[in-house]
Amino acid sequence: MKSPYRILAAALAVLALPACSGADLLNGLVPRQGYTVIEDQAYGEGPRRRFDLYLPEAAGPATPTIVFFYGGGWDSGAKEDYLFVGQALASRGYAVAIPDYRLYPEVRFPEFLEDAAAAVAHIATDRRDGGPRARPLYLMGHSAGAYIVAMLTLEDRWLERLGVRVCDTVAASVGLAGPYDFLPLQSAKLRDIFGPEDTRPRTQPINHVDGQAPPMLLATGRDDTTVLPRNTLRLAARIRDAGGVADERLYDRIGHIALVASLARPLQLWASVLDDVYRFLARHPVGDAGCPEQG
Repeated sequence: MKSPYRILAAALAVLALPACSGADLLNGLVPRQGYTVIEDQAYGEGPRRRFDLYLPEAAGPATPTIVFFYGGGWDSGAKEDYLFVGQALASRGYAVAIPDYRLYPEVRFPEFLEDAAAAVAHIATDRRDGGPRARPLYLMGHSAGAYIVAMLTLEDRWLERLGVRVCDTVAASVGLAGPYDFLPLQSAKLRDIFGPEDTRPRTQPINHVDGQAPPMLLATGRDDTTVLPRNTLRLAARIRDAGGVADERLYDRIGHIALVASLARPLQLWASVLDDVYRFLARHPVGDAGCPEQG
């Protein structure tokens, strides 16, 4: 039997190849039992405003929901590549929605955030018979998806413009290897995505911390050279300094892709990411969400 270390090394090597073959490898290793996938559910118009919903076998009205946003530098990614994430989280009893969102160069900041907010608002108010009641819910993301999660969690306006209050809807959030404090921008692509220099500070999650946001778990690998761990450390510290709740996890010998790949069932011994997410969410049940009463 192959060790998880050899499997992970092979998976990471393949992830560097084109055509999403790395995701195909991971998805080919996960079980196909214990959950149902409802594909291509619309949350808006157009082919990129769709989500896949993973329902564990015992799903019912009380099943908590995680909305997971994948990464890809805001210019790549597809929900179908993340079956391994949907299965992993569904195996812990969660319903999991994985949305697509429009990508650069079709859109720039803040349009991908507007898509993500529309997906969350739609899922949070869905009352599909036989499916979970998804309000309130959890947010989770990796890399650029973790950035999206942080912005939706920390800056009220993205959801509230759709009539959804963050404090009522988001019980807790999880960011994996997210860019939260990455100015100055180092590439022409990022400068094009995030707009004029004088408005870029408002694109940074760390600048929207007020201590009132839902609890956050921020995790990263110590060997991440794509999104430096200081992003996680700085945001967690800023939230706590403001009086908010932020847990941080740093994993030894884990890089940017390995962090999310370790959610896949064959690779979970590589790092305790799935267990840590499960324990964190268990400490912040959806029933605890709610805005303070107005005096």
